Amino acid sequence: MKLNLESSILVAPALAGALLLSACSGSAGDDTTTSGPTVIIATVNGEMEVPVTPERVVALDNKSFETLRDWGITPVAVPKTLLPNEGFDDWRNDESILDVGTHREPKLELVSEAEPDLIIGGSRFVEFTDDLNDIAPVVDVSAQDDAPDGYVEALKTQTETLGRIFGKEAEAEALVAELEAAAAAAAAATSGETVFLANVSGGKIDNGAQRIGRLIEPLALTDVFAGQAGDIHGDSGLAPETIAQANPDWVIVLDRDAATATDGQDVQPAAAVFAAQEAFANTTFTKNGQVIYLDENFYKREGIESYTEAFEQIDAAFAAAPEPAQ
Repeated sequence: MKLNLESSILVAPALAGALLLSACSGSAGDDTTTSGPTVIIATVNGEMEVPVTPERVVALDNKSFETLRDWGITPVAVPKTLLPNEGFDDWRNDESILDVGTHREPKLELVSEAEPDLIIGGSRFVEFTDDLNDIAPVVDVSAQDDAPDGYVEALKTQTETLGRIFGKEAEAEALVAELEAAAAAAAAATSGETVFLANVSGGKIDNGAQRIGRLIEPLALTDVFAGQAGDIHGDSGLAPETIAQANPDWVIVLDRDAATATDGQDVQPAAAVFAAQEAFANTTFTKNGQVIYLDENFYKREGIESYTEAFEQIDAAFAAAPEPAQ
């Protein structure tokens, strides 16, 4: 069969493209079908080979949202309910970014519809990892409480790994340096003071150590309840009188109500809930004004940026505190 000039012009570029694709695929490694450069990373589930700068990313881990946004990476799908209430209007209002629901009832069919090259999983979505892996490779590098060196160190590793995946190593290094500087300053400002790690949820004050106990990992602070007597949903029944009796020097407050409130929902700010507690009137933290309210979106953030800000808050609060009476 003879080819005319027109068909020859069409075939030649197609053949060249096929040869180029084959060459790219071969250079990526024998164990991957990825057609571009790849990088081997450590994840919660072991080493993985993943594409570098993937074009279509589903972001499920809330701890990665701010980092991805600030690096100019727009996901093709996210759980929009888990987006912090501030700073993510572009994602929330972009109809081209699919809303995959929450970790309680994820819409896996929409994850599949988004046709991702890579899924940033873990954290709240960890139990769905196997199902998600049937759609696209799932990278779980989310910081964990049981990480060998603690949660704060794991945040650094998570950020550095995301930097390798998205070609943002310098930006990741800068974020880690900022966290380290803030944590070091906060550690230097603390010297064995006692602290109550509070969670305000449903208008009640409870022990938030399971959620924000991570904050005092690098600090010289002592949790008055040693991580016991509460959980992250504020329903352990811890009484204000019990907190007052423990009489911590400081209180660090997570305002879960503010973070999870929906449009039009009327919730009491954490500061108002604390002010209403008559039992706190004679406590050290009340008399000295030693209550630190974390960013009201902290519950939904939890990433390296929010921890850097929290350490900066702690450092500033301790620097401004009155000298203890002799």
